[in-house]
Amino acid sequence: MVSKPHGGRIIRRVASKKARERILNEQHEYPKIGVEHGEAIDVENIAHGVYSPLTGFLTEDDYVSVLDHMRLSDDTPWTIPVVLDVSDRDFGEGDAVLLHHNGHIVARMHVEEIYRFDKKEFAERVFKTLDPSHPGVSRVYAMGEYLVGGEIELLNELENPFASYTLRPVETRVLFRERGWKTIVAFQTRNVPHLGHEYVQKAALTFVDGLFINPVLGRKKTGDFRDEVIIRAYEALFRHYYPRNAAVLATVRYEMRYAGPREAIHHAIMRKNFGATHLIVGRDHAGVGDYYGPYEAWEIFDEFPDLGITPMFIREAFYCRKCGGMVNAKICSHDEEFRIRISGTKLRAMISEGTAPPEHMMRREVFEAISSFENPFVE
Repeated sequence: MVSKPHGGRIIRRVASKKARERILNEQHEYPKIGVEHGEAIDVENIAHGVYSPLTGFLTEDDYVSVLDHMRLSDDTPWTIPVVLDVSDRDFGEGDAVLLHHNGHIVARMHVEEIYRFDKKEFAERVFKTLDPSHPGVSRVYAMGEYLVGGEIELLNELENPFASYTLRPVETRVLFRERGWKTIVAFQTRNVPHLGHEYVQKAALTFVDGLFINPVLGRKKTGDFRDEVIIRAYEALFRHYYPRNAAVLATVRYEMRYAGPREAIHHAIMRKNFGATHLIVGRDHAGVGDYYGPYEAWEIFDEFPDLGITPMFIREAFYCRKCGGMVNAKICSHDEEFRIRISGTKLRAMISEGTAPPEHMMRREVFEAISSFENPFVE
């Protein structure tokens, strides 16, 4: 059956229309906190239950427990600190404040605690490094001196150009039940699909009722594929190569932390809340550079027998000229000379030049969908 929500229930922290109108009419009475785009997205994910069982930003007991034990203070598995930082404050514990992003009121927060934290400890525990070149570490070093913990109420959504592809956990759970799926495997991606992705997805689909492709949309770095390109590419793959009613495509807005093994668990929790029973965990999942071992994101699942979602470890796929198809090292006995590995860098170079990748790397229909954009990359 569809997995139970993490912590037992899907959290909903969205203000009613009446409450929203009242709060916004009285907004001049509230202190305000400016939040970054990633924090505003965290607010939405809390409010819609993607981060269940969180009802707001972590208070100190939960924060310390997450750092030290990778669990909330009630022992629920949780690996990534979802926190709100401030430098200056004109509010205190017990106050209600409004969170805004670029002047756009996002939520009301009930301040339960304001506490100091050690940035180096945060960075070392979560990212396993103090190197400021790591994007997550760099972000921690830039945080304010205090963390603010407390429950939130969502008042306004951020502008969402992909609303038609945005499904919340309450919606995906209904969809999975309507399709009669009892077992669902989720696949997280930030890229357009190549044949290696398709191989992994279909290998996993062999063992479950349905496939949930869940691209992460949000802040991208130069050279990444644009969000709309990723969606169009998957539309082409679904239209031409996936059985009808065997797979679902829905996006989630989320800002990557690049926390490697810890973030792999966090991604599993998010997909569990959507209703997935399994998650495909890639080699070096959520990694960046060489900060983590290639299989650390697999090994960490041994520490969470009570996670409530099953990881699927499917090895990296490559094309074997001797086998005549996509395979992996576990099922291919041939030497490296016969193996053609799919390089994301080479794919990007071919697409930039307008050259169609060979069929053993990318479906022609997917390439055509990508090349329909004048520039498919973030500049």
